[in-house]
Amino acid sequence: MFSKEESKKLRENFWISFGKSFPHKWTLYNTKIKGLSLKFHFGLKVATVSMDIETSDLEQRIHLWEKLVSLKSILTNEYLPGAQFEEAIILENDKEISRIYVQKEGVSIHNKNSWQETMEFLNKKMILLESFFEEYKDIIHS
Repeated sequence: MFSKEESKKLRENFWISFGKSFPHKWTLYNTKIKGLSLKFHFGLKVATVSMDIETSDLEQRIHLWEKLVSLKSILTNEYLPGAQFEEAIILENDKEISRIYVQKEGVSIHNKNSWQETMEFLNKKMILLESFFEEYKDIIHS
């Protein structure tokens, strides 16, 4: 087991290493659509690339979700096969969001032997998600 401080340091080292290995100006929170962001996550059991709808305006969340669901076949056929669509997820802070994501299982931020394959996964999938977003952002935002 790792102490809280050791775990924090491993996380910092991973993300620094990821940034150096795959330098790129990611869209992430800069989607220009209120409440919509693209995210990386790497935890103890999985790595995830996601598009999250986190707006507190429920009507806006539903509207964005419906737009994304209408593009589901394009996203899953042309960009991210296997993408999961979760209309309602409760986060650890009890906030409810909607999420579209792909994940890699069997990897851990505490296992440096899984870092390289995870970095490659995160980079490849986020590039694909950003490509989809760039191509269809006008439809999503309308």
